[in-house]
Amino acid sequence: MILDDFIVIDKIGLFCSYGNFYLDPKEPVNHAVISHAHGDHAVGGNKEVYCTEATSLFMLHRYRKFAAGEFHVYGYQQAFMLGGVKISFVPAGHMLGSAMVLMVYQGVRYLYTGDYKLQPDKTCEAIVFVEADVLITETTFADPETRHPVAEEEILNLNSTNNNIMLGAYALGKCQRLISLMNEYCPQKRILVHHSMMPFVKIYEQLDISLGKYEIYDRKVMKNHPEHMVYLVPPMVFRSYLKAINVVRVFASGWKHLQNNRELQLCISDHADWNDILFTIGKVNPKQVWTNHGNGMQLKMHYENSLVVKLLN
Repeated sequence: MILDDFIVIDKIGLFCSYGNFYLDPKEPVNHAVISHAHGDHAVGGNKEVYCTEATSLFMLHRYRKFAAGEFHVYGYQQAFMLGGVKISFVPAGHMLGSAMVLMVYQGVRYLYTGDYKLQPDKTCEAIVFVEADVLITETTFADPETRHPVAEEEILNLNSTNNNIMLGAYALGKCQRLISLMNEYCPQKRILVHHSMMPFVKIYEQLDISLGKYEIYDRKVMKNHPEHMVYLVPPMVFRSYLKAINVVRVFASGWKHLQNNRELQLCISDHADWNDILFTIGKVNPKQVWTNHGNGMQLKMHYENSLVVKLLN
């Protein structure tokens, strides 16, 4: 029997009283099961953290000694118990080390997606689908109007200019995916990486992910080469260089409102779009869908007559 209160949402996040743990808590707790290392899912200061190896390494870099009291690192499909709940991680395809969390309690399977994507990505583990009675899904882009373009086609937009490009992107996950895509699809571009992004790049390489060629940003190099350079920078740096001259500024994101450059756009998302979410629901084959992170109303309407959809947030 599905327990309606198996996962409840409070100000800290998603709580499972049956195993006494939080999923991706927003502030430090005693037991945190963490799906992936992005800052909106992985905070520092938890006493006990349960996650994949890559997630632990990214968190250790970001939070240093405040990363966690103790890390409990598990491989994909390696089961462990918290209270009476049997837990295992399943690849989510969102970024390196990202995991969906499969929780089994009294014979009922609950699958929490964290963030996930279905598009191919050479810099992370591909998503794996498992069946569950309840799918707890993110709904960041759960809108029938949202269709993410194919990243391998979208990256070709960078080839439409010979001018130097300042490319804004999140330092973890997106940055590494872009380096890999540019190496494959924009071979004439020389990739310069902002120093603050380098530690994450190095952790990818430490975990045997080959990204291709790049170099650390050097102002002289960029100045002496007025063409074919791509300077990859994190969001804060991107925003602070509003008046950068002789460069085309573009921000890589699935969010349409961030695509405000008329001459060049790069709509590359690391989330599931509407069709991806419907496909995932088909694969997981749940009796109920619970939504969080975003708005689940469109899904609720779509499945009105065929599936129980419950909005957690």
